[in-house]
Amino acid sequence: MFKRWAAMPVLLLACAGSAWAADCPPLLEGSLPKLRAKESIDLCERFAGKPLLIVNTASFCGFAPQFKGLEALNKRFNAQGLELIGVPSDDFKQEAKDGEETAKVCYVNYGVTFTMIDPQKVRGDDATHMFKVLAEQSSAPKWNFYKYVVDRKGNVIANFSSLTKPDDPELIEAINKAIASKS
Repeated sequence: MFKRWAAMPVLLLACAGSAWAADCPPLLEGSLPKLRAKESIDLCERFAGKPLLIVNTASFCGFAPQFKGLEALNKRFNAQGLELIGVPSDDFKQEAKDGEETAKVCYVNYGVTFTMIDPQKVRGDDATHMFKVLAEQSSAPKWNFYKYVVDRKGNVIANFSSLTKPDDPELIEAINKAIASKS
């Protein structure tokens, strides 16, 4: 009898794992490499059920000073569950050629503590899966520092142009709506 019950935790873990995968929104399928780390982030495991602010960034863009405002948003709303994800991209020819330079700009120059991904394609057929889904739900980024506010179910609530500053009242309102959303 003990042998039969000994396998039960394994079976329960297997079932729980498949249920978790079934609840993963399309936006968070797969993984992306973390900036300046030898690890990938399982997007579903790390971000499912959380409100998100996703921003495509570029180290040498005129909007790069927005990193400071984005970090302020991260500090302001992180305790309420908001996860901010920065995705550097050279799609607009304004990103460093290597991850070390990108990391220096983000972490040293601007003091970023939110999640930063290794540079990715964010437009067109070669875009990373996350940005393909963002484009399907709203639109592809039209420039660097395009912002997407995503609810706990993985749906885009609103997107904002590069011109929208991180302290913009409409962006703050969308973030509060994402935080209040049910998973």
